[in-house]
Amino acid sequence: MKNESLKHGYDLSAIAQPATPAYWEPRIHQELSRQGWSLADISAQIDLEAWAGFLPTLARDPYVNRRWKRMSWLNLTEEDQVEVMGDCPMAQGGAFNDADSMADKLRYYPALEEGFMARQDVRAFVKAWAKLWGIGPREPILMQITGSRGKGMIDPLQGQGIHADGCQFLSILVINRDNVDGATNHLYADKAGNRPLLDHVTAPGEVLHLHDDRLFHSVDAMTQRDTNRPFERFIIIINSRFVDGFQNRMLRRHFPDAVLNEVF
Repeated sequence: MKNESLKHGYDLSAIAQPATPAYWEPRIHQELSRQGWSLADISAQIDLEAWAGFLPTLARDPYVNRRWKRMSWLNLTEEDQVEVMGDCPMAQGGAFNDADSMADKLRYYPALEEGFMARQDVRAFVKAWAKLWGIGPREPILMQITGSRGKGMIDPLQGQGIHADGCQFLSILVINRDNVDGATNHLYADKAGNRPLLDHVTAPGEVLHLHDDRLFHSVDAMTQRDTNRPFERFIIIINSRFVDGFQNRMLRRHFPDAVLNEVF
């Protein structure tokens, strides 16, 4: 192309090419810096229908009734590629998790499916998320697909109430929301819930980012809109740079070379 264009007196290679659109709008960075949270819609950047195709094969959560879940520990390599690190249990200390079924326990879940992790839009999301928060190579990132389906009413948090997850950086992306009433996301400046910051029904494709070490969050119970068929709501939870010493000790045990936010 260059040689052909030069015959006509111009060089196409010198023409500025359109810049690749940024994954996150500039306001996302500004809002996170100013208020500690931000909402984004990335439905145009991921294939929600394809992601939802991995929901039917989720395993039942052995620790929490009426919940399904898979999770994997990821990191970026020195070559800026997304890498699955291997097995390590999820561990939340009682200071961060008020539910008796989960607090101060090691929880083991099956990994995210290889087909899911091989998707270009999944890897692009993980890389963009890590860059949003400044996560460097070999820092563990926990990515979960989790949610509930059924009839009647269910508390998605299973007793956790207003809480933090024990990390610095946390994002919640809704994959689907079918026949659901309720499940409103809430953010607070205090654990008692006296200083509310946000009440929002997060739609599929929307992601809520927050500084988990500064703010607290919860979600309302959900019920069937149409009582003649089940409801279903599944989300991606992705977080990193843990301030929970219990989780960090497990990460150090399983990933000796990982870069950790050392808290003991």
